[in-house]
Amino acid sequence: MKSWKNPILLLSGIGVSYLGNWIYLIALNVSILNLTGSAAAVAGLYIIRPIATLITNTWSGSVIDRVNKRRLMITIDIVRGVFIFIIPFISSLWSIYALLLLINIAGSFFGPSSSVYITKLVPPENRKRFNSMMSLTSSGAFLLGPAISGLLIMSVGTDLCIVINAITFFVCAGFIYLLPDVDGDLEIAEGKSVSMKTLLNDWKAVREFTKTAKFFITIYILFQSAVLIGYSLDSQEVTFIKQHLDLTDKEYGFITSLTGAGALGGAAVAAALSRKLPLAFFVGGGLLLSTIGYLLFYASVDFITATSAFVFLGFVMSFANAGYATFFQNNVPVAIMGRFGSIAEMVQGMVQIVLTLLLGLMADWFSLQTVCIAFCIIGIIFAAVLMMTIFTPSKAQYFKENEKSMTG
Repeated sequence: MKSWKNPILLLSGIGVSYLGNWIYLIALNVSILNLTGSAAAVAGLYIIRPIATLITNTWSGSVIDRVNKRRLMITIDIVRGVFIFIIPFISSLWSIYALLLLINIAGSFFGPSSSVYITKLVPPENRKRFNSMMSLTSSGAFLLGPAISGLLIMSVGTDLCIVINAITFFVCAGFIYLLPDVDGDLEIAEGKSVSMKTLLNDWKAVREFTKTAKFFITIYILFQSAVLIGYSLDSQEVTFIKQHLDLTDKEYGFITSLTGAGALGGAAVAAALSRKLPLAFFVGGGLLLSTIGYLLFYASVDFITATSAFVFLGFVMSFANAGYATFFQNNVPVAIMGRFGSIAEMVQGMVQIVLTLLLGLMADWFSLQTVCIAFCIIGIIFAAVLMMTIFTPSKAQYFKENEKSMTG
């Protein structure tokens, strides 16, 4: 149990941050839709993050791999907390978008940094269980956040939701401060800078890795293709619920809360079965069932069918998230993990912007439900190809070897 002390501290800090994010995200979606009545305005929230990724991720990975990850994560959380605290004092929609862009630029460093830190902090044999617990933490926040947000919005409005989110980032920074330093003093910490020559060499290192890890890249591309389609579908979630199904804000909050319950249950089962179910099932089966969950949701016709589909989606997505995180940590060398993650997120950001805008435009031209179902079917095709690739007899051994590296 002693070996789990630090991972539990990290889970606690990130879990508090997750909770705060859900509290203010629900409020932000509802308030912007109520303010503008525009699906495009809501979709704009989902484009800000990939834009921030495009701005930073050509060079952020080179910084991440050369600085102290613990100190960087603490700084990022403090910066995000300060910026989010300012939002309630701004009334302009475009000013809010601009501030959210700055918040996401800072946040674009956190994901790759935390991936590297987790890989160094958690032994290989504990990673799948840790990632399942991380999914459990995220699901718990997904369950509690919308419920708390709904109560706060009804009683005191959206501003307090945003302030609470700011506080959670400060709390997360405090938990990370209590964790050990896994890096020591690295290059930039000693005063060295990242030059253009360094960036070019880093990009070459990532390119060489992609050439030698062809099967990993194949799985990565198939998985992320389906996930990015899911992200674009997320941008129309509130619009579909409120305008197509004609449900109220209260019913929307109830659906997201029950979805969180499904995700919490799925994450708990995934954590319990992390040493019994193969990694291939987590990655392939979890993703295929997740894409089917999206299809069931956008094919729904009322509150009951929409809620049932989202609870199912939340449950199975926990397996996909835990499996993918473990697969990534076990296959990308930790020395270039920050660079690979940042460059990959940059490409994903470009794809996400295109898919989100395309979905929004097509939803204006055709029926929202028809367009979303078409996107769901494309996602299912990617997931099915991934399943067939993973369970090809010649490739099954690859995942078995990954499993051995996790169990020791």
